[in-house]
Amino acid sequence: MKFTKMQGLGNDYVYVNCFEETVDSPQLLAKALSDRHFGIGADGLILICPSKKAGCRMEMYNADGSRGAMCGNGIRCVAKYAYEAGLVKGEEMTVETDSGIRHVKCRPENGKVRLVEVDMGIPVVGEREAFLWEGKELFFTPVDMGNPHAVFFGHLSELPAVSCFGPAVEKSPRFPEGVNVEVIQVESAEALSMRVWERGTGETMACGTGACAAFAAAKTLGFTGDTGVVKLLGGDLEIAWPGTGEPLVMTGPAVEVFRGEIIL
Repeated sequence: MKFTKMQGLGNDYVYVNCFEETVDSPQLLAKALSDRHFGIGADGLILICPSKKAGCRMEMYNADGSRGAMCGNGIRCVAKYAYEAGLVKGEEMTVETDSGIRHVKCRPENGKVRLVEVDMGIPVVGEREAFLWEGKELFFTPVDMGNPHAVFFGHLSELPAVSCFGPAVEKSPRFPEGVNVEVIQVESAEALSMRVWERGTGETMACGTGACAAFAAAKTLGFTGDTGVVKLLGGDLEIAWPGTGEPLVMTGPAVEVFRGEIIL
């Protein structure tokens, strides 16, 4: 099977062009390919498929084989691949996901896409809640970006590491289908620093929907304005959001790492 390894801010996935390839048992394949010692190594598997509703369809599977509804870093790489491979004509396209159709705009330079702008849909920001962890009461803001997020605010040096309490939040009865966990430090009205624990994968270098959820929560709480940057371990994402009831736009890089064939 032919594959392409791509990454957005270090959030890396194995991509398969299902316009040409057929994938059986994608859940099992995701676990096998994602293994960084016995497989290719990735945060998961993303299939680029034909769609009757959009230019193409994205199917996402986490490293543990579970199905994901949406991936902000992943959809940028899908758009890059679709544009450069000619699967979709034009710099602007629509991508079908499990959380709806997303409008995407590629920014090519000399035929190669470096940055991708994504309409991530309308965030749904809930009321702040408490989470009890090892006798400590930690407060989070729930955000729905087509997938669930629990956003914790505080100084990164004072909050527990997301790798420590992230698993407990993800598996909490409060989130029967799991949740992505973000720890956010407000640097200024234009910048947030973030660490993330992704459900089904663990701590990653970046999470596009997580950055969007963090910014939506921060703006709702009055920490930011309409635009800003979310700083992750893998790099920065630009976010623009006018506010409640409006779609949020994310802009960031998409990078091809290598292509290959694997014997299944």
